[in-house]
Amino acid sequence: MVAITPEQIAIVKATAPVLKEHGVTITTTFYNNLIGDVPALHNFFSTTSQTTGRQPRALAGAVLAYATYIDDLPKLTHAVERIAHKHVSLQVTPEQYDIVGKYLIQAIGQVLGDAATADIVDAWIAAYGVLAQVFINREGEMYKSNAADGWVGWRKFRITQKVPESSTITSFYLAPSDGATPLPKYMPGQYVSLQVPVPELGYLQSRQYSLSEAPRKGEYYRISVKREEALEPSAPALVSNMLHDQYAVGDEVELSHPQGEFFVDPQDASKEGVPVVLVSAGVGATPLKAILDSLVSAGSKRPASWIHSSRSSAAQPFADDIRRICRENENVSANVFLRTLGPEDRAGVHYEFGDMRLDLAKLDKERGLFLGDSRAEYYICGPEAFMIDVRRTLVEQGVDRSRIFLELFATGDVSDEEAKW
Repeated sequence: MVAITPEQIAIVKATAPVLKEHGVTITTTFYNNLIGDVPALHNFFSTTSQTTGRQPRALAGAVLAYATYIDDLPKLTHAVERIAHKHVSLQVTPEQYDIVGKYLIQAIGQVLGDAATADIVDAWIAAYGVLAQVFINREGEMYKSNAADGWVGWRKFRITQKVPESSTITSFYLAPSDGATPLPKYMPGQYVSLQVPVPELGYLQSRQYSLSEAPRKGEYYRISVKREEALEPSAPALVSNMLHDQYAVGDEVELSHPQGEFFVDPQDASKEGVPVVLVSAGVGATPLKAILDSLVSAGSKRPASWIHSSRSSAAQPFADDIRRICRENENVSANVFLRTLGPEDRAGVHYEFGDMRLDLAKLDKERGLFLGDSRAEYYICGPEAFMIDVRRTLVEQGVDRSRIFLELFATGDVSDEEAKW
């Protein structure tokens, strides 16, 4: 049983200001040392997130949050759940926590120097042990559940179809190479990790992709992938662009069991009649499309509002399908914002609001946003600044944050900082 004393908890909390100042330096040092000494761990970390600094910043934020709330761990429940799902999707093992702990404590000492006293180091060793056990226990539950589905580790899948959804987004239909079906069902909104070798790097890379339609008969999974521009000249979107450019029907990739804490249960009878608002930008539509599909397929009568923002009608994914769903289901409505209109775009057919970014103030407060219903739930996916802006607007309109759910397509979690989209 891992234990930490009250005195050590106080020491860890007291280091929070130091971590706020030096956290990114500590975590950058940690990753450099860890991957330099244990290159096999390249397979677990996104090279893009390392190059852009997103990974060290995310870890620094997580460590700071832990130091701040070490005496009130329930406040970290969401963060723990999100990270645990990601770890399981990447097949992180309990043994790897010992390796990470060693290099994290080493980095703290290396960066803080003499300020890292023996008491501080001992306190952080104890604190890390407690947190590692929390993750090991939760991830163990998930692995056990996945094993009950008959799925352990990575599994080979073959691309059976590549279907363009927009000018930049293509859907990949993936069937198990061994032909063993049905595949495990998943909750709409969840993702799979997809792993491929990257010859230029000499190791594997994994990325998470939302499952973009309702679970069918368990014969295949569908992901919808955007061709990305380089985030920085030194950090191309390796895996997404490889799938577009180098992978054809018949080629194989590896997937892990579906994971994720961002989802809607379409069978939850307690939610019947509760409005659901789905707000997305660009490829952020993918998990929300699975949610909408699942609600419709289940015969749910929950009032549903689809709100989407795209650069243009050519870039808008699933447009025809969303219009069809609205025609066939009177409880579903859609509002599309296009930043740039083309000569053939028509209001009410291709968009509701043109030549503008998404602006919730343009929508009917009741029919579009259900602001008068204190039960309404809001699911948001898109660029981080976009999601922060939408959340802020909803909160200003009286929506409790507990009813707002965000899915970030990046390492870490959505910031609580204000941001402009």
